[in-house]
Amino acid sequence: MRPAPEFESESESESSAVSASASVSVQQRSPDKVRVDGVVREVSVPALVPPVRRGSLADIPFDNAREAPADPVLGIKQGDGTWRDMTAAEFAADVLAVAKGLVAEGLRPGDRIAIMSRTTYEWTLLDFAAWAAGLVTVPIYPTSSAFQARWILQDSGAVACAVESAEQARVVSHERQNLHDLAHLWEFDTGAVDRLRTAGRDVPDAVVTARRSGLAPDSVATLIYTSGTTGRPKGCVLTHANFFAEVDNSIELLHPVFKSVSKEPASTLLFLPLSHVFGRMVAVGCMRARVRLGHAPSIQTEDLLSDLAGFRPTFLLAIPYVLEKVYNTGRATAEKMGRASSFDRASRIAQRYGQAVEAQEHGKHGGPGLGLRAARALYDPLVYRRIRAALGGKVKYAICGGSPLGRRLASFYAGAGIEIFEGYGLTETTAAATVTPPLRPRLGTVGWPLPGTGVRIGDDGEVLLRGGQVFSGYWDRERQAPVDVTRDGGWFATGDLGALDDDGYLTITGRKKDVIITSAGKNVAPAPLEDWLRAHPLVGQCLVVGDNRPYITALLTLEPDGLGHWRQMTKKQDVPLRELVDDEELRATLQRAVDEANRLVSRAESIRRFAVLPVDFTEENGYLTPSLKLKRAAIVRDFGEEIAGLYGR
Repeated sequence: MRPAPEFESESESESSAVSASASVSVQQRSPDKVRVDGVVREVSVPALVPPVRRGSLADIPFDNAREAPADPVLGIKQGDGTWRDMTAAEFAADVLAVAKGLVAEGLRPGDRIAIMSRTTYEWTLLDFAAWAAGLVTVPIYPTSSAFQARWILQDSGAVACAVESAEQARVVSHERQNLHDLAHLWEFDTGAVDRLRTAGRDVPDAVVTARRSGLAPDSVATLIYTSGTTGRPKGCVLTHANFFAEVDNSIELLHPVFKSVSKEPASTLLFLPLSHVFGRMVAVGCMRARVRLGHAPSIQTEDLLSDLAGFRPTFLLAIPYVLEKVYNTGRATAEKMGRASSFDRASRIAQRYGQAVEAQEHGKHGGPGLGLRAARALYDPLVYRRIRAALGGKVKYAICGGSPLGRRLASFYAGAGIEIFEGYGLTETTAAATVTPPLRPRLGTVGWPLPGTGVRIGDDGEVLLRGGQVFSGYWDRERQAPVDVTRDGGWFATGDLGALDDDGYLTITGRKKDVIITSAGKNVAPAPLEDWLRAHPLVGQCLVVGDNRPYITALLTLEPDGLGHWRQMTKKQDVPLRELVDDEELRATLQRAVDEANRLVSRAESIRRFAVLPVDFTEENGYLTPSLKLKRAAIVRDFGEEIAGLYGR
């Protein structure tokens, strides 16, 4: 950054406009801004809650049981498909029983215990039980390979590992001879949790109370390993204080999400992996706010829709892919019914409505006019209600992260009656560092800093973050401690590129290391083009290339459901996929999508040619990380011939 005298600081104390029916507990203050030569380069928002000075996450279930023992905090799916409520008192008792079992098995304070499972009740139970026993939890993605699991278990020095299934047990067992610290391997499906409950029956409650008392906010809560697009994953050391700073400010800021503001109690069905910091943060936040939480282990479309219909959450945690899928499925259904044009009109109306509401909340417009309101009312039972029904019927809010959702879909969902809170963060920041402020959305951005957080843009455009949720550092196996990588003043360099507008809203433009430099010297951030194209019903994944090349090109994969619908509509069900990728009609449809994406950028940054691949980019074939990020180097390596063909070689 430039020397201090060149900074011009602004402290804005005006509050956001709050409507008569507003459901926020506080009026969010606009960010304090620092300008350099008239351009906003730094913003910060003061915390809404004081930092936690004593205790840990392990206390949450027991505090809930003491303060509101009969409140339902979890929804447990029964064998017949119905959902049973679990009260705060019941959950605390289960946490205590399992924590005593961990003590009985010989685990000592500070020991690391790994969890490799889909999103299940047992995951959350063991997480809190481990904390109550003074342990540190280490998530492993349930789809991890034997090599990935071995690396995390070795590097963390885990003494125990709990897996969900026999298949995951085999993955870990295959590497057991290389895991000298690993003394215990437990499997949920064969009754491991029940055995822990039984093992701890003779352990006095006071032992767990003493373990909990030994924890402080700065104690390590978890090691979460970054998925890593290249190289080996690094363990991010997150403390109990990091989680408290994140969830406590999120709960206060997103009051209508986490706190009941109507007769309908707040609830969410979690289907994103708990091995990812995004899902984990929301699970902790729900327990902290006593929001009813359900777990959906399967993300197969039929399973997930069934769970959503049965649980009926009021808000969802989602990645853009899920919201894109719901939208595209809705349109495909309408097309099968011969009502595609009607759906498209409804989509345009919803986008206009969402944008009009956004303008109104910023004081730039009187809001949706009478005609627009009437049109929206007309299409609500025909289109929007069906979109909401696909998400369970009661969803009013969605917290979206992982990658940009885009202005088009954000405005559509807002117009369809689902308010989107889009956020940005990393494992290193305990999930969100910025989020859409209530009643002050700016569609297409990732919002303002979460209260208690600062955002700075470096001279090279890199996003720097500072706040109570920023991690302690990366795990050093030899020192058994974190290595701090923040800069002077506690700033963490994210590796992402971004910009702040005049009002302090952050837009992420790409990854610093992913920036493409063409042979003409043009710098191109691929993310905007990739995100736009990925939202198209026919596109599964998109990789933009062009480093040291004369122009920009792209590799496209086909989305299976969207392709199946296209085949049906064009009567090409029997055409082999390897022939279909060169089909003129298919390529013409994709070319229109590319042309639309190119409107986002200059001519020098636009996609000139593209190739359609007969395979998808997936985690299983090594082209996506567990958090669904592209492994660019692997794709470029394996599809070098196709890339060369785009440049006439």
